[in-house]
Amino acid sequence: MNTKPFSSMPRATATALAHPNIAFIKYWGNRDDTLRLPLSGSLSMNLEGLETRTRVSFDVVMNADRFILNGEVQEGAGLARVSAFLDHLRGMIGQQIYALVESTNNFPAGAGIASSASAFAALAMAGSAALGLELSEAQLSRLARLGSGSASRSVPSGFVEWYAGEDDLSSYAESFASPDHWDLVDMVVIIEEGHKKTGSTAGHTLAHSSPLNTLRIEGVPDRLARCKAAILAHDFEAFAEMTELDSNWMHAVMRTSTPPLVYWTQTTELVLWQVLHWRKQGHALCTTVDAGPNVHVLGLASELDFAVPALKALPGVKDVIVAKPGGEARVLSQD
Repeated sequence: MNTKPFSSMPRATATALAHPNIAFIKYWGNRDDTLRLPLSGSLSMNLEGLETRTRVSFDVVMNADRFILNGEVQEGAGLARVSAFLDHLRGMIGQQIYALVESTNNFPAGAGIASSASAFAALAMAGSAALGLELSEAQLSRLARLGSGSASRSVPSGFVEWYAGEDDLSSYAESFASPDHWDLVDMVVIIEEGHKKTGSTAGHTLAHSSPLNTLRIEGVPDRLARCKAAILAHDFEAFAEMTELDSNWMHAVMRTSTPPLVYWTQTTELVLWQVLHWRKQGHALCTTVDAGPNVHVLGLASELDFAVPALKALPGVKDVIVAKPGGEARVLSQD
């Protein structure tokens, strides 16, 4: 890992882009909340067209970090979380230098579309590039994980596996298939656009209170192996079975936690049942739901002409955002 001493460059800036991801085999609950080491491995797909762009400017004249999200200055918990992440970068160079972080999303944040995943993947890329850190993809994935567990999956390209690992060094994500491996699409059904009442970070700590959590974790290795094999073999039926089963397990844990977490709305339920009905009619469609009310309807690209207008016609559906498999997080510019 090489660095450039900041005494010789009083200001440095880099801009990066990252995509959110949708998990087929879910991440819910940590073995270590500080390092965000997950209870189990997970599988996901990056979402092309949905993106976070983040510009990080380190400057020796600044006496505190500043964070601007979608044009609005952030204070409180949002700023604190970004500053805590920047502390990891400052520790790598051994200097206390502050930064202005400017970030924008082109999709709703906080509603179950993994905005924290793309946010911290982009922040890891831009922050490390600005400081002249030369990190491998695995190192960048580990770094992003410290800000948001699912961010580790937004660093590599396409279809991704995040290894639970044994410690900080062994818990990272890597690609197992490129974006063009399969013509799968994610139709994100927008039911609510606002921030959810209980964020994922708080929700992860509740997983251990559910009597179903141990059973869920015990079943993950088998579901993960079957889901990964289905993706590699282009087997949609097997993929749909494992993806929906794993999503249902996660939400069963959420609903039986103390206090319970219920993210679904009546419209969420309607979309889930409708997609199941369409699949029984022969359509290559299935569903998964992250920590929020919005539903990810996964299907083959050949289903788009049918599924998108049919989903938009359902009562309570505000919009449908279509995303194909996306690429890796990347640095756009460096000054």
